[in-house]
Order: sequence, then C-alpha cells, then structure tokens
Amino acid sequence: MVSAKEPAIAMSSGLSIALLHCLCLATCLTGPPGQSKKEEKLWPENFTSILNSLLDGYDNRLRPGFGGPVTEVKTDIYVTSFGPVSDVEMEYTMDVFFRQTWVDKRLKYDGPIEILRLNNLMVSKVWTPDTFFRNGKKSVAHNMTAPNKLFRIMRNGTILYTMRLTISAECPMRLVDFPMDGHACPLKFGSYAYPKSEMIYTWTKGPEKSVEVPEESSSLVQYDLLGHTVSTETIKSITGEYIVMTVYFHLRRKMGYFMIQTYIPCIMTVILSQVSFWINKESVPARTVFGITTVLTMTTLSISARHSLPKVSYATAMDWFIAVCFAFVFSALIEFAAVNYFTNIQMEKAKRKTVKSLLEFPVAPVQRKRSTEETLTSTDANSNVRKRTNATVQSEADGGSRIDTRHSSIQPSSVAQGSSDITPHSLSASSPNPFTRINASETLSSARATPPAPPSTPILTGFVSQHATAGSPSIQHLLGSRLEQIQTTSPHTLGASAKPSAVTPPAPPASHSGTSKIDKYARILFPVTFGAFNMVYWVVYLSKDTMEKSESLM
Repeated sequence: MVSAKEPAIAMSSGLSIALLHCLCLATCLTGPPGQSKKEEKLWPENFTSILNSLLDGYDNRLRPGFGGPVTEVKTDIYVTSFGPVSDVEMEYTMDVFFRQTWVDKRLKYDGPIEILRLNNLMVSKVWTPDTFFRNGKKSVAHNMTAPNKLFRIMRNGTILYTMRLTISAECPMRLVDFPMDGHACPLKFGSYAYPKSEMIYTWTKGPEKSVEVPEESSSLVQYDLLGHTVSTETIKSITGEYIVMTVYFHLRRKMGYFMIQTYIPCIMTVILSQVSFWINKESVPARTVFGITTVLTMTTLSISARHSLPKVSYATAMDWFIAVCFAFVFSALIEFAAVNYFTNIQMEKAKRKTVKSLLEFPVAPVQRKRSTEETLTSTDANSNVRKRTNATVQSEADGGSRIDTRHSSIQPSSVAQGSSDITPHSLSASSPNPFTRINASETLSSARATPPAPPSTPILTGFVSQHATAGSPSIQHLLGSRLEQIQTTSPHTLGASAKPSAVTPPAPPASHSGTSKIDKYARILFPVTFGAFNMVYWVVYLSKDTMEKSESLM
C-alpha cells in the first residue's frame, strides 16, 4: 500500500515543477504588466488623444469657473532691459518676461507626466486672461523667429502662460526740481473686461519678489535705477470695479551732464561779466563788448538748456539758476551804462565851471601874445590878411624900410576893425604893383565878409611882431593910421605885460580818468552776492528730498 502511493506523489511533484517553469518563462517573455502599460501611454498618439480629450467640449469663450468662484490670476515680471527714459515725451521703455498663472479645471488630465509643455499654437484654443497695460503707449509682442510665448498645462489644471514684451509706458514727471529730481515711473496692468467680481490679480511670489530687475539689465544714461515697489489698487468705472496691479520704478537723475553743459558755463559767464569792473571806465569799447557778449552767451545757454525738456509752463530749478545768472550779466551791462552816464555829467559840469572861471579871470598880455598865431589861424579872414601881407612884404622888401614891431602887439579884433576902415581904393592907390592892388582888394572884401571870432576865444596879440620883421612902404600904406595906433599902444602894452600879475590864473580842470565809485562798490557787491546765491541754491536743492512719492502718482 505504501509502495502504491509513492509513484502518485512523485508524479504530482513533477507536474508542479513543470508548471512553475512554464510560468517563469511566460513572465520573462511578457514582462511586468505595469511597465507595458506605461510604455504604451508615452507614445505620441497617446498625448494627442489626451489633448483631444481636453479640448473636446472646451469653450475658450468662457472663463474658468464661469458662474461660480472668482478666477485668480497670479502674475510676476522679469525685466531683461530697462531704458531709455525720455524727458521730452515723458515715457520709458523696457523689455520684460510677463508671466501669468491660473487654474482651469477643465484642463485636468490623468497622464504619465506632470507637465505638458506646448507651443504658442495651443494658446488660441484655450481661455487666456485679457490683460492690458493701462498706462502703456505702445506694447510689442516679439514674433521672431516665432512668437515668443510659453504655454504649459499641469496635471491638476494649472496653466503657465509667459510672453516676451517690449513696453513703452507713460511716466508722469514733475520737473520743478530739474535736474536734481527723481521720479517714480509706474507700470499698471489689469483686466480689460472682467471686473473684480469675476477675476482678480495677485502676485505670484508676494509683493517683494514678484518683480525682478537684475543690475545688468539697466541701460540708463541720465538716471540711476534705485529700486522698485509694487501695489494693488481698485479702480471704479461705469462698467464696474477693476483690480489694477502697479509697479513703481524709482529713478534719480544724474547731474554730470548738466553740470558740464549748463551750470559751469553759466558761472564762468557771470564771472567774465564782472571782469569789466576792473577795466578803466574810459575803455568804452572793451566794456561794451564784455557786456553784450556775455548777455548773448547767457541767451544761447538758456535756449540750449530747454531743448532737452518738455515745454512745461512752470520754471524748473535750472531755469531759476539761468535767470539769476542772466540778471547778474545784464546788471553788469547796466552798471557800465550808469558809470558812463555819471562820468559824462561830471565832465560837463567841470567844463562849465572852467569856462565860467576863464570868463571871469582877466587875460594877461603875455597870454595874448602866446596865443596870437592860434587865433589868427582859426579865422579865414585873419588868415587871408596874413597871407596877403606876407606876399606884399616879400614883393617890396627891396625898396622899403623895416619897421620895428618886435615889442608890439595887435589884437585880431583890432585888425578886423582896422580893415573895415581901409578901402580898396586907398590900397590900390598906395601900392605901385597892380597885382598887389587886386590882392589887397580881395583881402579887404574877405575880411569884411568873415564874422568876428566868438567871445569865448582868448584875445591874442603879436601878429605883427611874428610875421612882419621889416617895415615897408606897402605895409605903411596898407595899415595906415592903424599902424600908428599899434605903435602908440605897444609901449603901454609892454609896460603892462612887464608888471607881475596880481591875479593867479584858474587851475586846470581835474582829470576824470581812473575808477568810478560805482565800479569800486560793484567789485565787492557783485561777487559776494553771486557767491551767496550759489551757496543757498546748492544747499537747498542738494539737501531737499526731490524724489517723487509713489502715492502722488496713484
């Protein structure tokens, strides 16, 4: 009985071993069932089917959660390039990566991978936020070589949408403190159609880290980018209340360019205008050139300084500085005009005083004798008499006797009166030369036609003593009784001239050359005033907080 059971046990154990070997071989040939299923889902046909299933019945005209909860859109900004900033247009330009994230439960899927990375073609098939930039003047989405857009769908329905934009946004500037000013340039964006009851915006990484501006991304020439702040506000309109996200970029202007181009030239021009105070007041052309040149230079500087600014209706800090410098330059020109005016008045007063003293002072005979030749040459009648007399003396010097007139003196007025008593007939009868007779007639006629010398001309003598060294019959016939009168009065004249004059002549007028009192005061007043103005100006504006506050722009 025992022997019959042993072959049956041995047979059953052999069958079990054979079945085990068959199962192991089948397992090795087919592999694990999960792995084959996974490999089957990674095929492209499987992803196409997933996308088709997601878009099957999907309406991109309706926002996620339509008719239910509010759609929350999370945003963040990465600035790749900031600048330039235009003061004339009051705008700035920057290049950014603008990212938006939201949850659309209609796009949930059950797949082997966590994220579906898709291109821009998928963007037009799903719903996306209608975000726009409220203060943007011009925004460009880059399309080279393909639209620069990133679109990703996660397994739980979260969507990441990123695009590269170049934004030109408005930056309101208050240029009262120009060029020591600072500005907070805003970037405002929000939904165009959905009010806050349907869609809201939040910052992805919080208010402090949601906006990134690397140091190397700033390409500003006239400004320093100090930092940025973010805020969220609500704007009301007739269509509802909208959430607006705002980023403020804080900028401070650099002073170097304006110091070189405007401030230093203005200061040097004012100093140059004050150099004219040290020039003699008689140098009228030099001081006039200084004044006019500096005024024109300040006008040119003021015009060129306005080219880099918008045409605002208020005065900036630079305008005040240029205006004060122009006032100093113009005042220097007016100062010279005042100096010249008062100098001329003083000279006129001195001349009148000198003429009055000369009229009141009795003229000595010696003074008359010294100025005889000058007075005779000043009148045409006396000059003609002198020429005709010399011609007569030279023509008849051989037959006449000399008359000693060395100490005699004659007044021009006496000669004029004497010539009025002599007639052409007497001269023609006394002169044997016919040519001389004609000359004598012409001489008398010209002497009578010439008016007498003005009263202010000094009375001079010595005509006969200087020009008639030898007497002749022609001179005796020419002068007649006047010669006897001159000879009779000459000893008395010599006697009077020999006596010392008891009255001293008036002193000559004082010289008005030199420095005016106005110039002396201006040399001190102008530099001190201009230095005080510069001190107050720079202390006030450099110590003043000229940075615009963000709240003022909201």
